[in-house]
Amino acid sequence: MKLRKMWLNINGANRVFACNPEKDSLADVLRRMGLTGTKVGCGTGVCGSCSVILDGKVIRSCTKKMRTVEEYSKVITIEGIGTPNNLHPVQVAWMNCGAVQCGFCSPGFIVSAYGLLLENNNPTREEVREWFQKHRNVCRCTGYKQIVDAVMAAAKVVRGEASIEDITFQLPEDNEYYGKPVVRPTALAKVCGLADYGDDQELKMPAETLHVAVAQPRIAHHAKILKIDTSEAETMPGVVKIITHKELKEAGGTNMMAEGQFHERTTVMVPSRKILAEDKIFRYGDVVALAVADTKDHARAAAAKIKVEIEQLPEYLSYLDAVMPDAMRVHEDTPNIFSMQPVMKGVGLEDPAKVQEVIDNSAHSVSGSFHSTREPHLTIEGTTVQAYFDEDDYLTIQCKSQGVYSSIGRIGNSLGVPKDKLRIVLNPTGASFGWSTNAGDICLAGAAAVVTKMPVALSMSYEEHQHFSGKRCPSYSNGRVACDENGIITAAEFDIGMDHGAYSWGGDDIMTKPARFSFFPYKVPHVAGLVRIANTNHNFGTAYRSYGSPQAYTLSEALMDMLAEKAGIDPFEFRWRNIARPGDTNINSYPFRQYPMEEMMKMMRPIYEKAVQEAKAADTPAKRRGVGISWGGFNVTEGGTDSASAAIELAPDNTFIKYDTYQELGQGGDIGSLMLTLEALKPLGVTPDRIRLVQNDTKLCPDSGMSGASRTHFMSGKATIVAAEKLLNAMRKPDGTYRTYDEMVAAGLETKYYGKYQTVSVPGLCRLDPNTGIGDPTPAYTYCLNLAEVEVDTATGKTRVLRFTCVDDVGRVGNIDAVNGQAYGGISHCIGFALSENYHDVKKHANMAGAGVPYILDIPDEINVIHFERPDEEGPFGSSGASEAFQSSGHMAVLNAINNACGVRVYEMPATPEKVKAGLNIIAAGGKVEPPQKYFLGSELYDELEEIKANPVKFGGDDFFIPLGGASAERFF
Repeated sequence: MKLRKMWLNINGANRVFACNPEKDSLADVLRRMGLTGTKVGCGTGVCGSCSVILDGKVIRSCTKKMRTVEEYSKVITIEGIGTPNNLHPVQVAWMNCGAVQCGFCSPGFIVSAYGLLLENNNPTREEVREWFQKHRNVCRCTGYKQIVDAVMAAAKVVRGEASIEDITFQLPEDNEYYGKPVVRPTALAKVCGLADYGDDQELKMPAETLHVAVAQPRIAHHAKILKIDTSEAETMPGVVKIITHKELKEAGGTNMMAEGQFHERTTVMVPSRKILAEDKIFRYGDVVALAVADTKDHARAAAAKIKVEIEQLPEYLSYLDAVMPDAMRVHEDTPNIFSMQPVMKGVGLEDPAKVQEVIDNSAHSVSGSFHSTREPHLTIEGTTVQAYFDEDDYLTIQCKSQGVYSSIGRIGNSLGVPKDKLRIVLNPTGASFGWSTNAGDICLAGAAAVVTKMPVALSMSYEEHQHFSGKRCPSYSNGRVACDENGIITAAEFDIGMDHGAYSWGGDDIMTKPARFSFFPYKVPHVAGLVRIANTNHNFGTAYRSYGSPQAYTLSEALMDMLAEKAGIDPFEFRWRNIARPGDTNINSYPFRQYPMEEMMKMMRPIYEKAVQEAKAADTPAKRRGVGISWGGFNVTEGGTDSASAAIELAPDNTFIKYDTYQELGQGGDIGSLMLTLEALKPLGVTPDRIRLVQNDTKLCPDSGMSGASRTHFMSGKATIVAAEKLLNAMRKPDGTYRTYDEMVAAGLETKYYGKYQTVSVPGLCRLDPNTGIGDPTPAYTYCLNLAEVEVDTATGKTRVLRFTCVDDVGRVGNIDAVNGQAYGGISHCIGFALSENYHDVKKHANMAGAGVPYILDIPDEINVIHFERPDEEGPFGSSGASEAFQSSGHMAVLNAINNACGVRVYEMPATPEKVKAGLNIIAAGGKVEPPQKYFLGSELYDELEEIKANPVKFGGDDFFIPLGGASAERFF
């Protein structure tokens, strides 16, 4: 290896260093020098998180090889733009406009924006968007709107038209913080590039830390493993250990990840997933071994030398393949269809076939078959974990996790470490959207630490991460719905098959979601439905924002539009006639917990009517314009067994320490906890600077539960109220004033109080009956009414979303910037889901760009979110949940708008230009775009429902959660 000594002028100072000019990128050099504000996400120049300014030009430093960088070039990184004590207007604007969520992309965006303002300090919004498109800056959290807002605000200061104070949120003098845009506590570090995410933590670990690389053969989706040959890898430079399942077992681990059983109809009785593959490869991303070495490069080189001999087995890459009668079992202990949930209502309860009769005898009916894709989360930060034994001999794992306590349950006994000696710590996190509910990466790093007894750091390339991490379950569905001559729904039937990929954990829970959210929030008097879930040999299904409900809306919101058209009724008016009103029941035969539907539609109606008029006026043969509508929503909490804890401590300096595991993954776990604590302690007049958050460390914090199921603000908020009331009661003197810390100690009073809240206190909650689908699992819901306005280029079939409007009900808003950010971000994911995002072709979809991540010009600048702030009856301070409803059904507003624009209904997502163009060609030839041939989903719907009625299973009730594989019983959303 031949190195080169170089000088660069970095952030105004001349710096000298040595590098490998052929191998090192500019990002490598900067990060080795401690300038870790330059983040590396994709590693292939398609995400912009590594943006720096080189000789006056914004470049992506992860692909800029040092051999192409001239000596004495001038480099500006995020650290050279502003510091915590001397912020640049762009950084101030980022913090105060809600442009910081997970923050991983923020340094790259801020550097890019700084470069724009050097060239043009008076840009239009469209020029800002074109600049970020040109420089390939990707944000997966914000939907880009607040980012453009921040650039426009900063530009005013740069031009001298506004002061820093003008763009800074001023704390209210009356201490009324709730609902206001209080800045996130973590925002300052993020905008300065000082937040240490996973790979930054790795660089700053002690020198003796070992590095771990995965051996991910990627030679088959399904195969018997005949031999794992590690001999050459073991002789590679710097190698300390090659770890297979054998070495982990010798160290005391079982190699079997813990799984829980959640549904009475599941056929899965043993865990299906191993940490390191033993006898079989079940999917393309399976890991067979770990290479542990003194450097990351040595570890990766050794991993590449691990050889695997296989015997190819049949590969079932979709639900349709796996449920064919002649398909072999993916896992020998269970049929491929491993769980199902029926839904029967009205006449369907006495005889499911009578629903068919109602539909046949109705004035109008439509049917269709639909497919939703295996949507990838596409977080900018991938998989990176550190593990070590701490001073108390806890196996400590620093990671990305949506539930630090849940991760302990999912590790189970797999590592051979007692669960009470496991410690999970959440790193500053570059988003998740659901994939980090799974503990596979945590187990890999833990295995390396257990075997070597040394601190280790594991970091995957983005391609490795893409193949390793779970995805949204694809679905195949058939449905029919009917209405009378007045457009009132009479009955619906549906049959939905979900593809859970190679591993079954959680699949028997997710398949209950379409059984709850198909035809939500409408009144449907008679229902016969069935949801099934199966193992395949593709990537495993895992949580993703709005977990399980987009698959339902893909069916029902298409059928609602189709039936409106059949009945000759405007799609908005058709929904107006059919929304549930007080007293009406959902498809699970229970009243809706809330009925905001009428008011939300009243708020949307004038916007819809104006959009329709504008679309008609702008419609041309070359550029067809259309408007689409969709209803959506999601549950709040994990149901009747959910619980959360929090603690508040009065410190010696009379400030307050808040302890919880309100996991911060970009959605606002930090600001959410702060807003709840401020409101709970409002009698004391506490200001934000007097609250310190201690979060997301299982050794220090009580269990607030998972950050999922739109539960955390609701559940942690209720626990915070209990803790605050205990503390306030202890501090309160007889005269109504409050004790100081010294007075509390003098009186012998505790200064730290715990609060716990359990949904068991909510009357009437019950799980879905596994034989009928009747049930009322959660105390609250969130609601979204979506409106998409699109333009279809008839020459190419390309769809552009011009404007998106959402009216929501999330209860009372806790922090307006955080909730808006969740809305904008969720909507951007919906647009990507509708038009481009997919993980099916493991070669084509291996990186962000190939998998269809939306860039800024793919998302409209006009995203209008209107909050119908109906205070929730159960939620803390009137708040409900937020986030997930915003990604439940927005994709269907886009697909319905395409059909409205040009007559092409896309039945199989995503609506790529090629698909839309093919539909246009069919219409031009005088044909009609028809749904695909009815998907084969195993037994016919009514035969299966009759079988379920004839052979009911015992209903286990709310305490049914059965531990498997040594896992403790745990909640799952």
